[in-house]
Amino acid sequence: MNEGGAGIGGDRNVLVVNAGSSSVKLRLLDPGDQVLAAHNLRAVAGSPDPGELERAVENLAHAGEVAITGHRVVHGGPVFTDPVLVDEEVERRLRELVPLAPLHQPAALTALADVSAVLPGVPRVACFDTSFHARMPPEAVTYPVPASWREEYGVRRYGFHGLSHAYASRRAAELTGGRRVVTAHLGSGASLAAVRDGVSVDTTMGFTPLEGMVMATRSGTVDPGLLLWLQTERGLTAEELTDALFHRSGMTGLVGSADMRSVLDGARREGSPEALGFAVYLHRLRAETAAMAAALDGLDVLVFTGGVGERAAPVRSGAAAGLGFLGVAVDDDLNASYAGGDLEITAAGAPARTLVIEAREDIEIARAARALLP
Repeated sequence: MNEGGAGIGGDRNVLVVNAGSSSVKLRLLDPGDQVLAAHNLRAVAGSPDPGELERAVENLAHAGEVAITGHRVVHGGPVFTDPVLVDEEVERRLRELVPLAPLHQPAALTALADVSAVLPGVPRVACFDTSFHARMPPEAVTYPVPASWREEYGVRRYGFHGLSHAYASRRAAELTGGRRVVTAHLGSGASLAAVRDGVSVDTTMGFTPLEGMVMATRSGTVDPGLLLWLQTERGLTAEELTDALFHRSGMTGLVGSADMRSVLDGARREGSPEALGFAVYLHRLRAETAAMAAALDGLDVLVFTGGVGERAAPVRSGAAAGLGFLGVAVDDDLNASYAGGDLEITAAGAPARTLVIEAREDIEIARAARALLP
């Protein structure tokens, strides 16, 4: 069970709006962070049907007064390092960041406008996936590129999924007392974070949400020289590369499917594309976990969260099988029996503890919104 947040940031209900590239999740949370009502909408080209969204928001408002709306926004850039009350100027500056997160930023801005049209006058708070990583040390955020790029263009590592990493790492510390936590947010997008005493010190995503892990349709890290070669020797345009790396790579590029369930089913066949794809996924996951543990000088707790992290037991066991040198080992029965909520799946005697924690970005957003508007 998740602990409530009564008394944190006031006593107001918050409507949390989590807009992704293919869905919009709406949650009305009371002051104790209990869900009063929920609704999920499909999004086409990043936007749900306006009429359907209007009806959903109105229905949720019947479950309790909406005092604040809290919106997940993927990219805050160098300016928005903390939650912010949204006005026209903030919206304008957020639109300028669309090229850095083309799959998600437009969806968040559309949902922000559409919900505001249904609830005019209700304060709007934007909460950023980049905020949790905004205070990483210089060595973790600096790219070894020309100084003019860093100074004139603001090139640096930002990191993403911060709302999920913040909640999962705090929850892990509450359950275990561990100070050095690696959180693995694994879903259609995927990233890891190294968290020491509640503070992010490193993460796998960078300037955009393309760096790091193999994802559903995104490549994760590839050799930049490969991209230059494709442009100069094979004539691919920047637009073609962008489409390929964001929409046709990752598991989709490896096996033709972005669905991890389908990948796991096919991976049982030796020599299949799915078997190779899953091996590539685990190889990158183990390597990135080890890198995050190195940033922490060791590992107390490993956390799996997100759609794949919570629902794919073979991903958790497969990752753990290659991380024994870090003290990670999972109990097979506990791992297979996970059915939701928060569960420790550590094998008896393992030095590092392993948890599955339900992703609750909604709680993180609601708490931040109340704190900004006490």
